[in-house]
Amino acid sequence: MKVFALFLLVSFAGVAQNNYNLIPLPKEVVPQTGQFVVKKSTNIVYSHPEFAPVAELLQDYLGKASAYPISTKLGKSGSIQFTQNTSLGEEAYTLQISSGKISIQAKTGKGAFYALQTLLQLMPAQIYSGTKLAGAITIPNVQIKDEPRFSYRGLMLDVGRYYYPVESVKRFIDLMAIYKMNTFHWHLTEDQGWRIEIKKYPLLTSISSVRKESMLGHYKDQRYDGKPHGGFYTQEQVKDIVAYAAKKYIQVIPEIEMPGHSQAVLAAYPQLGANADKLYQVKTKWGVSEDVLFPREETFTFLEDVLTEVMALFPGQYIHIGGDECPKTQWKESKFCQDLIKKLGLKDEHELQSYFIRRIDKFVTSKGKKLLGWDEILEGGLSPNAMVMSWRGTKGGIEAAKQNHDVVMSPNSYFYLDYYQADPKTEPIAIGGNLPLSKCYSFEPNLPELTAEEAKHVVGIQANVWTEYISNIGYAEYMTYPRALALSEVAWSAKESKNYADFKKRLTGHLPSMDAMKINYSKAFLTQP
Repeated sequence: MKVFALFLLVSFAGVAQNNYNLIPLPKEVVPQTGQFVVKKSTNIVYSHPEFAPVAELLQDYLGKASAYPISTKLGKSGSIQFTQNTSLGEEAYTLQISSGKISIQAKTGKGAFYALQTLLQLMPAQIYSGTKLAGAITIPNVQIKDEPRFSYRGLMLDVGRYYYPVESVKRFIDLMAIYKMNTFHWHLTEDQGWRIEIKKYPLLTSISSVRKESMLGHYKDQRYDGKPHGGFYTQEQVKDIVAYAAKKYIQVIPEIEMPGHSQAVLAAYPQLGANADKLYQVKTKWGVSEDVLFPREETFTFLEDVLTEVMALFPGQYIHIGGDECPKTQWKESKFCQDLIKKLGLKDEHELQSYFIRRIDKFVTSKGKKLLGWDEILEGGLSPNAMVMSWRGTKGGIEAAKQNHDVVMSPNSYFYLDYYQADPKTEPIAIGGNLPLSKCYSFEPNLPELTAEEAKHVVGIQANVWTEYISNIGYAEYMTYPRALALSEVAWSAKESKNYADFKKRLTGHLPSMDAMKINYSKAFLTQP
């Protein structure tokens, strides 16, 4: 009998996937007959004050779409109920919709928020448009039990290459939240621009935030627009964005690049590089700069000062310090660096970079934070408290997990969203590569090279929007969606439920909702296998 019941549940779940067009797919979906109709008598109640913001958000959606005013109050009895269930996980929820009532249970506001996103996807697509529906709002009856597979579900936005206005950054966060992503990685500094106000070092915003021109076309073309590009976020704007994200249960991780990708810093403070007398400029070309920070005490003082101000703005646990693509040429040619290597008993420049990162790690740890870096921080020995973001495939992540370090998998061949998603002849300019939606979806974070215990260190996955060729939010959306939805489902949904054909079918059914949100998504997947 139990076997039959399980078969029945799985069968119903399969039907549900196709009927409800939910992304990411919940862990358990059991269809029911009938529907809930929003009426004049419909009200929203919540059993715990923590659920109030979520209840009010639902009230806002329904208020704009419905012909009726929808009330919200603390209580136990109502047509739409948010109830605390402490037995559930931090991000888990249950959603039961019947003709007479909608019941949502969650342990935390976060779980309730994710239940809300599922509920909204079950409503008519126009719910996202902020306009009145011509008829009544109907919601199909269903029972859902859900929780995420991974705790870290991230998207990175590079604002170092191109500055994005505050409202554009908030729009990026809005869309992440709808699809249950919970980590916004904010790439704030680059060779081509410094984007965050540091009060102790004002030249970072007056000099390092502006480059004289930007490249046009691909790197090989060597063409420039002749127009200055700049911008930065004040500390008040940063606080505003962080608070905005928190309301959507998204943590913001800032990235301050070091020791490479720092030419913009040297344009303002040349004494931190190879030659204090050199006239550095904020880099106008894309690619990797040979001009890097030097491991002098003056440099560490500068970075500690910068990170002190940064950490005060970001309440989250992690500070990303980059650590990637740091050419060692200048260190090899430097008497100071070579003497330092000998003094510290190091083997080579790779171990010198490890020394650099360890110094920063010790400082970050002393402030109650944890260091996060790209997989190059493994070179020369990994800092003891660091978490690794594996971008050069999965090898670095595997190595870090085997060393008992937490890992975020972000392999470029699956999750670099600046890659082409269709034939380059039919697409706007991108950095290169070939990354269709199906390939994004195919990534499996549980790698056979890891034991069950080692695999526990893989805390999640992230996709990255590098912006050398992406100068505005509309183009960023085009490159991000729908590929970010593939990441969302891989990170959230059960491994056993992965099925690209079904995902594609649900996504196609979900497109009216994306249209209502005015997402500038790519349609390339519709004609791809």
